[in-house]
Amino acid sequence: MLSTRALGLGPALRQAALKPRLSQAPALRSLVAKRTIQTQSLPPSSSQEILNAQRLKRPSSPHFTIYQFQLTWLGSIANRMTGAALSVLLYGYAIAYLVAPTTFDSAHVIELVAGLPDAVKIAGKTILAAPFAFHSLNGLRHLSWDMGKFLSLKGAYQSGYAVLGATAIGTVALVLL
Repeated sequence: MLSTRALGLGPALRQAALKPRLSQAPALRSLVAKRTIQTQSLPPSSSQEILNAQRLKRPSSPHFTIYQFQLTWLGSIANRMTGAALSVLLYGYAIAYLVAPTTFDSAHVIELVAGLPDAVKIAGKTILAAPFAFHSLNGLRHLSWDMGKFLSLKGAYQSGYAVLGATAIGTVALVLL
């Protein structure tokens, strides 16, 4: 027994079954308009240019323009940014100390900071203290979430406002030290 699939007769049989009868053929042919397709050969290097042109025509996602700001996701973004900033400062200073230990030792840093005007010292301390206080206190907030506390929407907002208030107080306290 022959298999139509193995011989490739499936498409031919379907075409023969769906082919209109000779008496109906002229009527159907006049109803259906023929379409032509133009093609052109392009070198493989132009595919990237075509893709870039198509990407420019796509609409951009409205994401921030349609969503209302919420304390939960703003706090999450701020926590990541402050953590990254503090890490960059720490690793940057450590690498600078390894590269030039005589320039970045404690005595030279203290001497440099002592020579700065008071306004610059206060601004520098604030710039360092605010991310440190926020990231530390928000880390405690996340630990409380890990323990199952403040997981409701009301609790998340209360703890978020508490972190913001404690950050302000902690920043002032660290600057005044």
